[in-house]
Amino acid sequence: MKKLIYLLSFLFVFSLNAQKNKNGVIYDKHPGIDLIASFHEAYSSGDLDKVALLLDDNVKWYDGNSENKDDQGGTKNNVLNNVRWFKNNYDYVSFKDTEGAYPDALEYKRSGNWVQSWFHIYGVHKNTGVELDHPVLRIYRLNEDSSLITSIIEYSNKRNFGMIREAQTDRKNGVIYNSHENINTVRKFMYSFLNKDYDRAYSYWHENAVIRNINLPWGTSLTLDEAIKANSELLENFDLYAVDEIGYPDYIEYDLRDTRNVLSWWMMRFTRKSDGKKVNIPLHHSFNFDSDGKIISSWSYWNQSLFE
Repeated sequence: MKKLIYLLSFLFVFSLNAQKNKNGVIYDKHPGIDLIASFHEAYSSGDLDKVALLLDDNVKWYDGNSENKDDQGGTKNNVLNNVRWFKNNYDYVSFKDTEGAYPDALEYKRSGNWVQSWFHIYGVHKNTGVELDHPVLRIYRLNEDSSLITSIIEYSNKRNFGMIREAQTDRKNGVIYNSHENINTVRKFMYSFLNKDYDRAYSYWHENAVIRNINLPWGTSLTLDEAIKANSELLENFDLYAVDEIGYPDYIEYDLRDTRNVLSWWMMRFTRKSDGKKVNIPLHHSFNFDSDGKIISSWSYWNQSLFE
């Protein structure tokens, strides 16, 4: 029985080894990598003549994100038109290796020479100011001596190109009010707080409100209870004696995402309890409302150092 087990184990290991088949070599230094570096430099600088010299006349360019099963790929002329399009429509164009990544050259036994390149495309659209800054994976097939590109397969995020298309024309995105019940709610919150009617002030907020301000670490927020505690701690050291509305609030009902927002500006006037010093704090609030008129989230902006 022991011999049988040994024999079966040997056959199993042999079976695993037999499944391996070396099909080429990977390089991190290679003439093909140098070719692609030159291609990216020419592409980003808009050097059409140099790009043309690096492309095989029968090159094919495929969109790796395409779901078109009949896609025949773009031609050399399509690639050159894309270079021309970047040159004419974008400033600050660059194709740089993604941080931490580097291209690989693969010499396959069965399918020839390829280069895989992970890089970032950067540029700013001249007419709209939309910034491109997104990762791209391109897989290049090369000729036998790695001197010409014969195929390009590109995988990239096209979202910013959609933003550029949308930014080409004027579009309305909602309605602005200078008088609205949600504006009234913001005023009632501010002056209830001034008059130390805190229960009433916080009743205008949804219990699950998300509260952010410019002095918090980016990406963090407070719950309503945490904000109430922070305000209480502030008022242990400062007395709020006046709140002045600056200009007038705007209430915006956005079509996009169906959001409701009140923008307001204030001067918060405090007295520091320790020495009676007057401290004026300019404040900007951006409050989002739900359909029931409750404040569900906020962004607030003030200079925290003025309290020091």
